[in-house]
Amino acid sequence: MKNRKYILFDLDGTLSDPGEGIINSLKYALKQFGINGDPQILRKFIGPPLADSFQEHYDFDEEKTAEAIRFYREYFHEYGLFQNVIYPGIPELLQDLTNSGKTLAIATTKPTVYAQQILEYFKIDHFFEKDLVVGSYLDGRRTNKAELIATVLECLGGNPQEMVMIGDRKFDIIGAKANGIDVIGVTYGYGEKEEIKSHEPTAIAATVGKLREILLG
Repeated sequence: MKNRKYILFDLDGTLSDPGEGIINSLKYALKQFGINGDPQILRKFIGPPLADSFQEHYDFDEEKTAEAIRFYREYFHEYGLFQNVIYPGIPELLQDLTNSGKTLAIATTKPTVYAQQILEYFKIDHFFEKDLVVGSYLDGRRTNKAELIATVLECLGGNPQEMVMIGDRKFDIIGAKANGIDVIGVTYGYGEKEEIKSHEPTAIAATVGKLREILLG
């Protein structure tokens, strides 16, 4: 995929490992309802929209889900946002992609305001033009990955054959395919290998090094 001009990245589980911050935020939110979250279930929250996950895994109704998200963000805004580590090799990969003339973008279900703060925290925000960092809205709109990717593509205005999406969950693959672009599934994040394989991405990268090889040769 060395000929791809536009590279779209998921954020959580693809550029950084947000596990500690997200899980601690979830534990805080669930504690307000007297629930001790199972770590195995909480890991499944990383990637999909929060509202969907609270409803799926804890059978919360809309009102309870909204309250849980408010508690989640209360902790996340203060602490969880920065309980996060960038995957080794990612800053160097972004630099080399930029040096090769690639245009980089973000398509994440995380609210845009948090995505921008995280990129700044890791000092990698300069690799992405501000209007190419596309996330959800704080009010819960624009959480569908296909819609997020479509928004990025509209901003780019290029040929879909020149684009590729990179992500660690099935939602990234489904969203990319819905927009007619190639997709690389990474298995070093939070998606299980079988989840990635079963949705048949264009390519699979088990490490950041392998991702580099696919993108740059």
